[in-house]
Amino acid sequence: MATAIFAGGCFWCMVKPFDHLPGIEKVVSGYTGGSVPNPTYAQVASHTTGHTEAVQITYDPAVISYAELVAIYWQQTDPTDAMGQFQDRGDSYRPVIFVGNENERQIAMTSKAKLAASERFDAPIVTKIEPVQPFYPAEPEHQDFYRRNPLRYQIEELGGRSRFIKEHWQ
Repeated sequence: MATAIFAGGCFWCMVKPFDHLPGIEKVVSGYTGGSVPNPTYAQVASHTTGHTEAVQITYDPAVISYAELVAIYWQQTDPTDAMGQFQDRGDSYRPVIFVGNENERQIAMTSKAKLAASERFDAPIVTKIEPVQPFYPAEPEHQDFYRRNPLRYQIEELGGRSRFIKEHWQ
């Protein structure tokens, strides 16, 4: 098994697109990229920890490749918005592909360059590609949120994410 870590706004909205795919063992909501060990949701929401809401995906690379995960990631985000995603604003919602090795960095960089060259967007692609840092799972109430809170999850999706994805990817 391998892991991939992606940040793309609210972690609640980043679980479902990956959770159902063949080869995915689990998707965990959490925090990464900051300086505070074991942060809480309240600490991250205060924008004082440097952490970003993210998902850690455990997957079988014999079934689904890292490149496929990166391609799916792009289709869940607005890669032209550096300081948040849709209704979620601030550094804790910034889009980032966290890479664990040189191969992942090359895959992410190549994918980003292809997306920029496609001219799919009118603005530059600003999603960051950064080295993996310690990942801290979020509190239990944030895990599998879309399954346990379907109505609230639907409201989150109505914050512009679904419309953007349909407009740019489908």
